Amino acid sequence: MPKPVHPASPARGAAAPGPACLPPRCGLGLKPEHFRAILETQPEIGFFEIHAENYMVEGGPLHHYLTQIRSHYPLSLHGVGLSIGGDGELDAVHLDRLAALIERYAPDSFSEHLAWSSHGGVFLDDLLPLPYDRYSLIRVCAHIDQVQTRLGRRMLLENPATYVEFAASTFSEAEFLGEVVVRTGCGLLLDVSNAYVSCVNHGRDPWAFIEALPLAAVGQVHLAGFACDTDAAGDSLLIDTHGAPVSQAVWALYRRLLGRVGPMPTLIERDNDIPPLPVLLAEARCAQGMLQELAP
Repeated sequence: MPKPVHPASPARGAAAPGPACLPPRCGLGLKPEHFRAILETQPEIGFFEIHAENYMVEGGPLHHYLTQIRSHYPLSLHGVGLSIGGDGELDAVHLDRLAALIERYAPDSFSEHLAWSSHGGVFLDDLLPLPYDRYSLIRVCAHIDQVQTRLGRRMLLENPATYVEFAASTFSEAEFLGEVVVRTGCGLLLDVSNAYVSCVNHGRDPWAFIEALPLAAVGQVHLAGFACDTDAAGDSLLIDTHGAPVSQAVWALYRRLLGRVGPMPTLIERDNDIPPLPVLLAEARCAQGMLQELAP
């Protein structure tokens, strides 16, 4: 069992105002392959989400199309490079670029990962796990405080997909996330697919994990596909690829989650083997149907 931790400082959590919220509808990740089709057809979709790092340039075709699409749809900004769980200080230049991007497009949501991706000035192009101990908790909270203060808004923190765990951990992942939310006032981006992948890999009950999370802090939900493999011992190993349709097991967890928390902004993630836009819109309609079942 983890040792008791001190409650959040009153200065934390209250000083990070939140932006306008995404609508409780289903959205899609915005991909260059679909720019023209989106502008020509203006599909019925709740919002689009972009990876912030892809747009940290002054101009070019990405900004040309995003400016037009942003004028028609709500926007979610999803970071993959801040290295919130990293051992060193946050990259101040990266954070400034992020702030400039947020000022430019005024997204309705900003999120990042409970992971690290850089060390000693080297970017590792991956989202790597961290031990859930007191030292990591203090470091992660300090980083989130820095981000929320610099951006002037509340951020959402995404639960990771993991394949290894640390013997040094003194918190469960759900306990760790709960402490971070209390101490910083940040929200939670609940990736249902990541929850399923991690729990299968570690031999745990995915719904029990979800129930243990600070569900009142959930501001957005992610759904994605994964690949099935086996580890060196011959046990099942799920890989978070974002390269396949959402699985039936994840759909079942998502429906159950909605029954607990109500309609939530939901993203269908597809970053590999990207199909034509109508295929993704059909998958989004599945999520939208579940959301409408619970709509007032």
